[in-house]
Amino acid sequence: MTPDRFRTIVDAYGADARHWPAGERAAALAWAETHRDEAHALLLASAQLDAWLATDAPPQPDAALTRRIIASAPVPPRARAPRARVWWSGAAFIGAGLAGALAGAFVVSFVLLAGSAPLRTTPGATLDAPSLATGFDGTTSDWSGE
Repeated sequence: MTPDRFRTIVDAYGADARHWPAGERAAALAWAETHRDEAHALLLASAQLDAWLATDAPPQPDAALTRRIIASAPVPPRARAPRARVWWSGAAFIGAGLAGALAGAFVVSFVLLAGSAPLRTTPGATLDAPSLATGFDGTTSDWSGE
């Protein structure tokens, strides 16, 4: 420990050794024991400054000021009831489901009506159109022989 380092520690952390850095505390105390006169002068000046700083207290705010600050604080907006949001989201879900069901019913009925409409053909002509066949129709070809 050098005299300059001891002076720096006392100037930075004060006269109370409990506030000094833990890693340098033992060395600083040992230096103060061996150099009592110089350490005593530095510690006395620092102790007077510490005592003067300890007497300073920040002023407490006035009660009227506190009320004005609280009154001027912004008020958070009221949140809508979550129940209303749930109702609208449920209605939207049901509406989308109904629209899908109606569209599906329309497509199925259109396909069935188009498949069962009588085709205009010449008399005596047979119609063997695989595009109009369904899985429930009898097959027009016999594949058992192959």
